[in-house]
Amino acid sequence: MKTWLLISAVLFFVMGVGHSYLGERYILIRLFHRGNLPTLSGGTGYTQQILRFAWHLTSILFWGFAAILALMAWQALQFQNIAAVLAATFFLCGLLTLVATKGKHLAWLVFWLVAGVCLAGAVG
Repeated sequence: MKTWLLISAVLFFVMGVGHSYLGERYILIRLFHRGNLPTLSGGTGYTQQILRFAWHLTSILFWGFAAILALMAWQALQFQNIAAVLAATFFLCGLLTLVATKGKHLAWLVFWLVAGVCLAGAVG
């Protein structure tokens, strides 16, 4: 096992947790209370949904990279493993996008298409 890579994986995972929690608590909430957000699709509610899902999407991507670093640490960096991690990461990105925007933002569909293709590559 490569300890330094495992440490970097843990750090990146923790950074994702901190990014979501601290960003929600200290940035997004304060930004939303300002009251001068641009309106998308007729209101600021959709703008808030877009900003929130985009913020947390970054954290999910951090966790995907942390998983790849962990695979590298355990010397299990094989094509199928990477494709499976990417499939799971993009599936979660799509799920967050779908739920956060109630399906209005069609990025969820692209994320799920990418996830499906990655999964097909992992098993095929």
